[in-house]
Amino acid sequence: MKKTLLCAFGLFAACLVASAQVEYVCFDMRGSFNETLSRPDGSDALQGKARFLGEHLNLMVKGKLGSSLTYFLRQRFTKPLYNAEVPLNATDILSLTWDISPKWSLQGGKLPGLIGGFEWDETPIDLYYWDLFANNISEVYALGVAGMFRPAEEQMLQLQVTQSLVSPGKADVWHVALGWYGRFSSWWSTIWSVNYMDDIYHHRMGYVSLGNRFHVGPVALEWDIMYRRSMIQRQAGLDMSTVARLIVEAGSKWRVFSKGGYDFNDACNVDPDGIAYDLTVAPGTRHSFLGVGAEYFPLGNRDIRLHALAVANNTTRELNFLAGITYRLYLVR
Repeated sequence: MKKTLLCAFGLFAACLVASAQVEYVCFDMRGSFNETLSRPDGSDALQGKARFLGEHLNLMVKGKLGSSLTYFLRQRFTKPLYNAEVPLNATDILSLTWDISPKWSLQGGKLPGLIGGFEWDETPIDLYYWDLFANNISEVYALGVAGMFRPAEEQMLQLQVTQSLVSPGKADVWHVALGWYGRFSSWWSTIWSVNYMDDIYHHRMGYVSLGNRFHVGPVALEWDIMYRRSMIQRQAGLDMSTVARLIVEAGSKWRVFSKGGYDFNDACNVDPDGIAYDLTVAPGTRHSFLGVGAEYFPLGNRDIRLHALAVANNTTRELNFLAGITYRLYLVR
């Protein structure tokens, strides 16, 4: 089965490159050295664990099949190729977009799940750490369809229907989202959304996600807040996450940042059988994290990036240091 899938994928990629208008074909890779410091129970001394991590290796292909049809593929080689529950396990995105008009588009295939917020919208290779909600989503990418409407410049509404992001491989559970990508002014951009998602226990969860980006000159502040509630939950305001990131650009080669967040879910958020309404942030959770870091772009663009950062949290009480490199290798450009 694995050999068959590999051959099929290779044939598909070769046909696209040979017969379609290719915008680019490239590999993205990220590797890091990680040092984790922890304090075992009953010990006053910090203990360290060092390792090298091959975190990401992606193949990306983008091009056109006609004047109004665009395809995009991102294949991840650091995930198992085949999973019985998720046959396209290592395929992040395999989408076909039809631009019906300058204002309307339709999209189908395996798509990034629309949740809302700037942290969620970031490409995984550009994220070094994240909140519990994002960390515990089963499938960030899912099979589905989407429609986009652009009423004005820099404004887009998107309606997306996919398989559930918390129940991989289940055909009868769904994720439905309506998102707004826009801006109020030159310094305030938004990714807001409302969502509905089933889980394997057929709990129906509602999500409201408000992502805001405030930017003036070289300084940007991203602040996401997400509120979650089961459709049968009686009490509101007991399940939420918030993440903030401060970014300072120092010319074209340096960027420093700090990101922290808080995940909260009250212990009462369980059904009569004791099953959590929210499968991403467990009931009784009070999780906070904070990190600082820097990125250096030696070529003055995003093709090569060096990074170094430190992050800690109050759950595992570990201090993680990460340093490494990300680079992009173009085969067709």
